Amino acid sequence: MQALLYTLAPVLAVVLGAIIASRTKLKPNLVAGLQHLAAGVVFAAAATEILPQVKHEASPSATLIGGAAGVATMLGLKAFEARFKGPMALLAAIGIDILVDGLVLGLAFVAGEKAGFLLTIALTLEVLFLGLTLTDELAETYRSRLRIIVIVSALALLLPIGALAAVPVATLSPVMVAGFLSFGLMALLYLVTEELLVEAHEKPDTPLISSMFFVGFLALLTLEEIMG
Repeated sequence: MQALLYTLAPVLAVVLGAIIASRTKLKPNLVAGLQHLAAGVVFAAAATEILPQVKHEASPSATLIGGAAGVATMLGLKAFEARFKGPMALLAAIGIDILVDGLVLGLAFVAGEKAGFLLTIALTLEVLFLGLTLTDELAETYRSRLRIIVIVSALALLLPIGALAAVPVATLSPVMVAGFLSFGLMALLYLVTEELLVEAHEKPDTPLISSMFFVGFLALLTLEEIMG
């Protein structure tokens, strides 16, 4: 139930992103800077909260199997996006992406309340851009802004569904939990390296924009240390 409550923040972020994108066009430099910031925050959450939990169990087989499954899932999603075009394929791909985000958030709460809280912050920033991007792309197909916002909002509800899917993991053995956390770790690293940063580098880059990655990383690292 705690994980479900925390998913309200990223759900609202997706809806907010849709509303903003439907009403205004953000400057490319601003978007790139915020994407670097979000990437730094997500990377810090993965490094400080999820990775230590995986290493703590010290199970090479769980780490390998869970991690390989995470990589295969994300690469499969990328292949799906590349092969199938059109609004329905886009919605399916984004829906799966959001569902995985919810699952990873639920897994973070299995690791601990602090891990879940910090990952909530990270994923809230990430899905905000999903809302922005999806709204821009749907605007090429649908003229009604309200219809687009409703579609994006409906997809956002997959976040709590994904978090619910992680609930049974808490009842498994520590080794099995480590495997699922390894899955989540790979999904987060893919999110940083193959989505947020790739999209950010498609826009004009400056030292200030690049520095936002480290601002985000240090901000979450500092918050993690303050929380103890």
